[in-house]
Amino acid sequence: MLEAGEILCNRYQIQEKLGEDASRQTWLAKDLTKQPPEKVVVKLLILTPQMQWDEHKLFEREAQVLKNLNHPRIPKYRDYFVLEHQSGSKFPWFGLVQSYIPGTSLQNLIDKGQHFSELQVEKIAVEVLSILVYLHELNPPVLHRDIKPSNLIWGEDERVYLVDFGAVQDQAVQEGATFTVVGTYGYVPIEQFAGRAIPASDLYSLGATLIHLLTGISPADLPHLDARIIFTDEVSIERGFVNWIGKLTEPNVTERISTAKQALAALKNKNTLTPPITSRKPTGSQIQIKKSAGELEIKIPRRGGKAFRLFYLVGITIPFLWQLPQLINFFIRGGSSQAWFLLLFFVAMLIAVVQGTVLPSFGHTDFYFDRQNFEIRWKLFGFCYKRQRRPTPAIEKIYQELVNQGSAPRGVTIEAEGQKFTSSPLSTIERHWLIQEIGQWLGLDRT
Repeated sequence: MLEAGEILCNRYQIQEKLGEDASRQTWLAKDLTKQPPEKVVVKLLILTPQMQWDEHKLFEREAQVLKNLNHPRIPKYRDYFVLEHQSGSKFPWFGLVQSYIPGTSLQNLIDKGQHFSELQVEKIAVEVLSILVYLHELNPPVLHRDIKPSNLIWGEDERVYLVDFGAVQDQAVQEGATFTVVGTYGYVPIEQFAGRAIPASDLYSLGATLIHLLTGISPADLPHLDARIIFTDEVSIERGFVNWIGKLTEPNVTERISTAKQALAALKNKNTLTPPITSRKPTGSQIQIKKSAGELEIKIPRRGGKAFRLFYLVGITIPFLWQLPQLINFFIRGGSSQAWFLLLFFVAMLIAVVQGTVLPSFGHTDFYFDRQNFEIRWKLFGFCYKRQRRPTPAIEKIYQELVNQGSAPRGVTIEAEGQKFTSSPLSTIERHWLIQEIGQWLGLDRT
């Protein structure tokens, strides 16, 4: 085994072991051919019979890719060598030499208990994305495939560097092609586990890394919902930044931000982003939702179709038209007490019918939320006849009232400042869906 002080290839004097696993060692070394000697990083791979051939291919690929990269935030390729007869080993060693970046990894900082502010994490995101823009726009694109805190160096110049290209993929992504499955659990998206990484896969790993920096908890140890990392309970940051990270870590690659350039542009406009979709709109629902980081608007339409409402309208109108001639005749004869009683009876019936039939069938409600206030508007035939407004922070819970079997459908109830505000009737599946949507936007637990 190697020891500090040994000289490799009559050139590299190893000084401090930086990392080691079954077949690899990473050393801080000095390049003695430089005056004064320069610090370099020497990565060594021992070619044993037990080593998987894919591991050797990845090591060679890393050397080849680094040789062709030229970016100030990526370590520079220096040398590649083979040690056929290294003392203390009967197997050959492959060596990759790259420039040394003075600094410490973000993982080391996490392990030491450092807490990263939202501003620091956003700065790290921008710097890593600028590196990914360079890598992904090469021809063919270069995919890192193992972005995580231990592979990001916080340099002494307070800039972020991307290191360890041992999992790099330098082949053009072609339809139907598959590649070696690499990466670190918790930071790797589903498609990469399937052996097919794309540029958006690196964005997912970056998003998972940012979550780790914000929470201090590995994404593998955080709860998941529908394969999405749930982390908002652990942080207190701007809703727009939460939504942006959600777009990076979207499990469904077709709904994830697809390029580093798009991610940078979206970060600049993060307050216009909608939250990640964590539940699907029920099939056939006519409810309309518009949401951004700062606003949520929900329009709940009238129940039933035109034929349904026409049936109610005819049913309400005919009894009154049937009795109208008799009522007019009573008033012509002098407006007897019987006529006034009949009139009052019809008015009471009309109010009951309007409340029990017309409002549910022809009325609807709209919800509007921003971070300061929320408002519910009750409408009839499209005209608002009632509205109430309360502070959004005063919302205590969102739920559905208990409904007895066979009773009429009910809506979503919001409780704030001791009062209840209930929407127009909804189906059971719509109520569950809407409660979840509102609760997630507000950051409340579903009740």
